[in-house]
Amino acid sequence: MQALVIAHRGASGSRPEHTLESYRLAIEQGADFIEPDLVSTRDGVLVARHENALALLRPDGSLQEATTDVAERPEFAARCCKKSVDGQPRIGWFTEDFTWAELQTLRARERLPALRGTALDDVFRIPSLDDILALLAEANARRPGRPVGLYPETKHPSYFRKLGLPLEPPLLRALQRRGAAPVFIQSFEVQNLRRLRELTDLPLVQLMELDGQPWDFATAGDPRRYADLLTPAALADVARYAQAVGVQAEMLIPRRADGHLDAPTPLAAHAHAAGLQVHAWTFRAENQFLPAEYRRGTDPAAHGDVRGYLDAHLDAGLDGFFTDHPAQGRAAVAARR
Repeated sequence: MQALVIAHRGASGSRPEHTLESYRLAIEQGADFIEPDLVSTRDGVLVARHENALALLRPDGSLQEATTDVAERPEFAARCCKKSVDGQPRIGWFTEDFTWAELQTLRARERLPALRGTALDDVFRIPSLDDILALLAEANARRPGRPVGLYPETKHPSYFRKLGLPLEPPLLRALQRRGAAPVFIQSFEVQNLRRLRELTDLPLVQLMELDGQPWDFATAGDPRRYADLLTPAALADVARYAQAVGVQAEMLIPRRADGHLDAPTPLAAHAHAAGLQVHAWTFRAENQFLPAEYRRGTDPAAHGDVRGYLDAHLDAGLDGFFTDHPAQGRAAVAARR
């Protein structure tokens, strides 16, 4: 089976992430799945943002990061506030403090302007899950035989559940209304995936990263970290509720202190033995994100050999990968036929 090309936040290397235009370009570039991160508005509408933060400020009041123009909108100045999200202090504007009608007045901005520029800032709006499903239905109607799927992530599910805005019910209702397209549902938490397993037969993906632990483990006093979920016995337990693991690429092939790749770990073999697919994140073309041997020149924004980097992971047993550059991902997969 060919590895799945998962468009990370759409074609986010070319368009501001989590916009319909980013997803549309990803489909045109040959993605098998588009990946929206889902958060909730105050009135319970699921929208696509990498985080619930629309813009973040540093403690001195300067702008730290913005994926929308909200910080420049005087009518929303009073919405800026301090919060703790999964134990992390945040100052900024958050989706759960806005209605869907209000969010529709905002415009998207590039999250990595130093690397990817700002030419398309303030052009595109924030999409809802329903908007994305409509786009997929339209695209798939034009391409019978190989439908593009949806790979949503429930972001901060415990946080939103505590606010009375659980993500799982509206997600499943929307998917049931639209149907048809292939789906994987992913999360960094465990209990919401177990809850989803009781509500749906759709494939689920347990996300993991090098450091830290699932937030629901932290709140429950469970000391296990993501690393503890990678043993053969733990992966067998994950396989009771999930069909795949979505892991940080460095968990498959670590990087040495000099920035070059080390030997692959046994993660893929252990996951496959448990009956789990292995999907990895995130493959970006800019030098800043690549191991030393795949960089080209010294400009961090210049594109290096992301296809070579992908090939190394495909050789290590990868079943799918998240990339900001779906066209290059598709080319890497096609070259292995």
